[in-house]
Amino acid sequence: MERLNNQPRDEVSDVLQSLSVHSVIYCLSELRAPWGFRVEGAQVAKFHLVLDGSCWLELDGYDPALLAAGEFVLLPHGDAHTVRDEPGSPVRGLDRILADNPPGADGRLAYGGGGATTRLLCGGFGLTGPLPDPLRALLPRLLRFDAAVTGFGAWLMPVLEMLQKEADGTEPGAHAIFAKIADVFVAQALRRYLNGSQQAGLLTHAALLDPAVARATELMHSQPARRWTIAELAQEAGLSRTAFCTRFTKVAGEPPVRHLARVRLSIAAGHLATSSASISQIARLAGYDNEASLSKAFKREFGIPPGRYRTRTLTASPASTAT
Repeated sequence: MERLNNQPRDEVSDVLQSLSVHSVIYCLSELRAPWGFRVEGAQVAKFHLVLDGSCWLELDGYDPALLAAGEFVLLPHGDAHTVRDEPGSPVRGLDRILADNPPGADGRLAYGGGGATTRLLCGGFGLTGPLPDPLRALLPRLLRFDAAVTGFGAWLMPVLEMLQKEADGTEPGAHAIFAKIADVFVAQALRRYLNGSQQAGLLTHAALLDPAVARATELMHSQPARRWTIAELAQEAGLSRTAFCTRFTKVAGEPPVRHLARVRLSIAAGHLATSSASISQIARLAGYDNEASLSKAFKREFGIPPGRYRTRTLTASPASTAT
């Protein structure tokens, strides 16, 4: 495996560098406590950017996440989720809220009680251009991105300030500006996260050409914390245990157990590069029992421990994270 500062250039890396994102703004929400909304699941990637205040995001399978101003969350697979000012605040469906409180021509929504204010920029995004489907499979259900701690703060924070000024103003065209600036946040978050997958050698589409192997790898990526056995993966792939191992190794170039380990490590690397979550939290997300077991496996694969990987990634220039 190539190390951090000696990455080979390949076709998929070139695709990552030219990643094109198209964002659509649903609403700029000014929400006064108490408030809460539920977004139903759909095959549309979604995002929330906190401009002012704070809120809690709840997604099945994840601990509730407290988001502060400047934090950005992506839900690449469009999972259902809840956002509210405090745990326990009443929740309504976002579609119902929008129907009862139609946003203005500029897409601004006012909702909630008379308490503290939180402003959110909510929207969806698509990936245009020649992005291979395997790259989408590498993305987690929830990707949290904090510009203040990921090494992008020096240049993304002024962009955030621009968004805040647009939100304060009434100049025509703000909705289009929001979408263009959101493109920057989405693209950089995806690039930073997928850089770990590249370093783990997972940016390849060969496995996706075989339906049985594709099904197994999809499950590995979507449920990394599950205690997968070869028998379970073989059953999901519709093959006998022996046939599955033989076929998987031939197509993917490595046994399924080895591939699962690299998937888990790429997920850990992605979270290390994009969030301020503790290494213990990241270990659980990636399917490891504890920080020690993740650290041992991570150092064996990447050549350095998780903490050093995070430090090196956060001090790298933004451009270098896409190469």
